[in-house]
Amino acid sequence: MSDTTTRQYLVVANDEQQYSLWESGRPVPAGWHPQGVRGTREECLEHIERVWTDMRPLSLRLSMAG
Repeated sequence: MSDTTTRQYLVVANDEQQYSLWESGRPVPAGWHPQGVRGTREECLEHIERVWTDMRPLSLRLSMAG
């Protein structure tokens, strides 16, 4: 089993509701917030694909809405 299949990641998001992966055990950078999902890289990417359906930053979505 390779290191990429055993390494654990967190799903994080910023205030613009943009998502990313962060290696578990490392401090999450300022401006990013854990989303309560932890797993392999593939598991985390699958979660992000399910929940991040609009790639536009939150501020753009809000300005376009009114």
